[in-house]
Amino acid sequence: MSNNSLNKNTSTSAIWKFILPSLIGIGLFMTPVPAGEDGGVTIPVSLLANWLRGILDTALPAIMTFIIVLSVLGVIIQKWMRPKAMTSSSFFVNLFDISPFWFIVRIVAMVFVIMTFFQIGPEWVYNEDTGGLLLTSLLPILFSVFLFAGLFLPLLLNFGLLEFVGAMLTKVMRPLFRLPGRSSIDSLASWLGDGTLGVILTNKQYEEGFYSKREAAIIGTTFSVVSITFSLVVIEEVGLGRMFVPFYLTVLFAGFVAAIIMPRIPPLSRKPATYINGKESQLDESIPAGYSAPGWGLEKAMARADKNTSVKAFFQDGSKNVLDMWIGVAPVVMAFGTLGVIIAETTNFFAWLGTPVVPVLELMQIPEAAEASKTLFVGFADMFLPAIFASGIESDMTRFIIACVSVTQLIYLSEVGGVLLGSKIPINIFELMIIFLQRTIITLPVITVIAHMIF
Repeated sequence: MSNNSLNKNTSTSAIWKFILPSLIGIGLFMTPVPAGEDGGVTIPVSLLANWLRGILDTALPAIMTFIIVLSVLGVIIQKWMRPKAMTSSSFFVNLFDISPFWFIVRIVAMVFVIMTFFQIGPEWVYNEDTGGLLLTSLLPILFSVFLFAGLFLPLLLNFGLLEFVGAMLTKVMRPLFRLPGRSSIDSLASWLGDGTLGVILTNKQYEEGFYSKREAAIIGTTFSVVSITFSLVVIEEVGLGRMFVPFYLTVLFAGFVAAIIMPRIPPLSRKPATYINGKESQLDESIPAGYSAPGWGLEKAMARADKNTSVKAFFQDGSKNVLDMWIGVAPVVMAFGTLGVIIAETTNFFAWLGTPVVPVLELMQIPEAAEASKTLFVGFADMFLPAIFASGIESDMTRFIIACVSVTQLIYLSEVGGVLLGSKIPINIFELMIIFLQRTIITLPVITVIAHMIF
């Protein structure tokens, strides 16, 4: 292949279509800006979300109640009334044509949110420490962050940034993580978009023969990382939004350590290196003759950017991201979150589960170790639960550690874990539990050391 072969298929403006949107996206999602008078920093998307939340304020619980009810009504209309406008749209099919299990989860969320909004039924369901905490605190944050993050995500995903960075990392992924270079795309899609998106991409490439069973399992459980968007919600929930930059750098470093270790220990290391249905490998990682890695990445990025010719399509794509997050994620958070906090507030289950860990946390000199221990395992149900449980802890350092650990644990049944179990990737719920525990054991000491350096 000659150096000009791809250029013939791209317009002369392709380079600017790649550079300008990508720089704007990096500016919105990755550029530290002052968070306020307290001297902290955040990112511009967070500032926009806080601004909108301040405007809507008391209306947000009603808006989120409507969205969750709509998530159930949409399923009923999609499955039983089957209007052509919905059945002919792949977007609406993916949004509302869900499995019975996830439909039940949405129904549970609808029941909880209606009981909480109208304050009907048992008080322990809707009080300010259970359902009220979710509806008046967490869900309003989700609404505003998802709106701006979802709307502007195409700047990062659709204009060649992933293709460029992916080509640059080809020679890094194999020696460090025992993975093909293209797996960096899955990780970046998760990092910049959503962990479930990374799982979906991984599953598709596994089905097409680009990943072996081992590679697909490693990528799905190790590189479908928590997005910037979700991480932002977590750090805001624990009241440390001003520390987003050190928080996220800590998460990245701890996640990097886990990513090096996890593929080299069971159960991931014992997955077979065979391909789905006996397929041969379809992967060719070679860079064409005459190209450097950056040069080839730039060509691929320009080709990807050149496919974007419509401002209308950009905002349609962003709007779909927003609806997908609002309708797909909010009910799951309300259902699992409310159940989790009810169990936490009315029983000693999580305190009992975390009791053996208290001496370890005390040895690490983590303040309020007994309270912190209650948060370590609840994240397996939903990523936001540790942050919710941490709201009553006074120590900034302890809340920082809890937020970081909750993000690096990665395997949440309400999000990545659920999608993994529903995919063709060869992983079961028992293995997910083991991987969740392994990630906790690996990342907790790393995060604690960094926290002691910061505080």
